[in-house]
Amino acid sequence: MFSVGSMLCLERRMLGLVGFIGGDLHATFGRLLRCPVRSSAVQKTSGSTHHPQRVWLSSQVPLCGHHTPKHRTGLYGPFTLGSSRGLLSLPLFTQRVTLSQGPNTSTAKIRLRTRLVVTLLFGGGLLGTWWYVRNEKRQNHRMQRIEQLKKVALGQGDFSLLDHRGHRRTKRDFLGSWVLLYFGFTHCPDICPEELDKVSAVVSSLDKDRSLPAVQPLFVTVDPERDNVAALERYVKDFHPRLIGLTGTPEEVKVAGKDYRVYASPGPKDEDGDYIVDHTILIYLVNPDGLFLDYYNRMKDDVQIAESVRNHMKSYVKL
Repeated sequence: MFSVGSMLCLERRMLGLVGFIGGDLHATFGRLLRCPVRSSAVQKTSGSTHHPQRVWLSSQVPLCGHHTPKHRTGLYGPFTLGSSRGLLSLPLFTQRVTLSQGPNTSTAKIRLRTRLVVTLLFGGGLLGTWWYVRNEKRQNHRMQRIEQLKKVALGQGDFSLLDHRGHRRTKRDFLGSWVLLYFGFTHCPDICPEELDKVSAVVSSLDKDRSLPAVQPLFVTVDPERDNVAALERYVKDFHPRLIGLTGTPEEVKVAGKDYRVYASPGPKDEDGDYIVDHTILIYLVNPDGLFLDYYNRMKDDVQIAESVRNHMKSYVKL
């Protein structure tokens, strides 16, 4: 039978062996207590009888000062102390466990890597599928939107007007360009100048982004009787350099306004023959295909309009 002290040491020795299996040999055996285990029975080896003797489970010299023999008898079989670095020839049971864990550990690592690769491939496939479906959905939505715009009876016709330099211009001349279109008159005291200032600010803001195409601002008069070519030439100089003023005969101007459902009605004349024209106050956005896309009323400032135009440009799909 083992004494109480021997049982405690035996327990500590077992704990050390378990720690060794999952960690470093030298570090683990360095943590084992330096205590002797007294064998309970006489071991017989090669026909000779060996009396019970102390077995030290440390790679260092015993604390009691005795020299540790190189060959000792352990709980699960003989073991041998190695070099001064503390390397040990383990008991048979420990050797079997240790050796059996090597391939299993390698196999586990391989399985883990395989799972990670499969997970990444599967996740990448799902992400790619989601991205493709999302783009297809957006594309279909854009095409549906374009088809709807084609059916809208707004800006579908053509116009033929004179610009502020006296050149004949039609709607076809502006195909391929983004257009901000405003209808007004040069004698307007405040609203028209404010709206044209807003258009100029939007165009200047978008010009700062070189990745975006240039926007062409257009001003179409609703007062052809007073707004001739010379009057438009003087008027457009106060706004963006690319602003083009358009005028024509009363019938030509009416056709152009009707195409965008613009309301215009001259008011009564005063003693000097001056009058105000009541008209629709909207800024129209036309895409490079000549299709009306959006409009902006007086409640929209230049920052909001510029952001809206920028978004339309990014989502534009050429027909």
